[in-house]
Amino acid sequence: MNPRPLTQRSGAAHTRILSYGAARGENAVVNDDLVGPIDSSDEWIRQRTGIVTRMRADQGTDAIDLATRAADEAVVRSGLERSQIDLVIVATVSNPKQTPSVSAIVADRIGANPAAAYDLNAACAGFSYGVAQADALIRSGAATHAVVVGAEKLSDIVDPADRSISFLLGDGAGAIVVGPSDTPGIGPTIWGSDGSKADAVGMNHTLTEFRDGVAPWPTLRQEGPTVFRWAVWEMVKVARQALEAAGITAADLAAFVPHQANMRIIDEFAKQLELPDSVEIARDIETTGNTSAASIPLATHRLLEEHPELAGGLALQIGFGAGLVFGAQVVVLPGAPAGPQ
Repeated sequence: MNPRPLTQRSGAAHTRILSYGAARGENAVVNDDLVGPIDSSDEWIRQRTGIVTRMRADQGTDAIDLATRAADEAVVRSGLERSQIDLVIVATVSNPKQTPSVSAIVADRIGANPAAAYDLNAACAGFSYGVAQADALIRSGAATHAVVVGAEKLSDIVDPADRSISFLLGDGAGAIVVGPSDTPGIGPTIWGSDGSKADAVGMNHTLTEFRDGVAPWPTLRQEGPTVFRWAVWEMVKVARQALEAAGITAADLAAFVPHQANMRIIDEFAKQLELPDSVEIARDIETTGNTSAASIPLATHRLLEEHPELAGGLALQIGFGAGLVFGAQVVVLPGAPAGPQ
């Protein structure tokens, strides 16, 4: 047989980020509220992590609610009609249900039906993975405008007595709209994984173990020293590769937005990358905490609010976490909000 040749689509030559949106948990939780169960102190937490407060959501708020708020703001700021959104990607590890996806519900809530929608689970690298996929799908012609969200309600899956991670985590969501561009606005993504270190950070039990009564409710845990060493020494190499792939140097950056895991990791990153003083470094962890997939867009949203002069500049973003997985790319920061059309 000689079947008739199939027609293939092609999309925009380049993509860019049009806008950001953000939603943080409703409650600021200070260190003193958490130190009892872990026999610690405000001073110890500040020195170890740089966190002063973390934002946590109300009991009745879930990751879907947070994702919806952030996505809605991003769409409004993009200036697009809601019907122009034809792809929604949500990166999360805290969907309150295994299925349906957060993304399909968010697409409906923001008025983007019948957009393609799916979730991805790449933990703290989830947002960077979502950016890579939105960029590729738009350039392939599979989508035209995408909403990418990182959303987490980690307070639902944390053990208050776990000294390895309980004091780190916050709740929130950050979102972007990605669309076609005449010039490159999203650089090549450097991503990968190392499953040999899967036990370094993740859930301590399975849902089936909980169901069968052989384990308590699954919560997050980590081997802090292992994760710290991996992040500091291996992820700096990935960051350098992302700069090289984009054809720039650290001196060309306007901003550096690493995953908000730990202030000491952020400081060591900046030191090893030899970032000039002109580069604004995201330090949202101080008042928001570690929000996993949400941390990069939340931190970028805050940088743009506090430093509007960064609009149009280059930002290096890198996510890394459970898996272990990682993803990094250089992006052009969007300009002032366009407002609804």
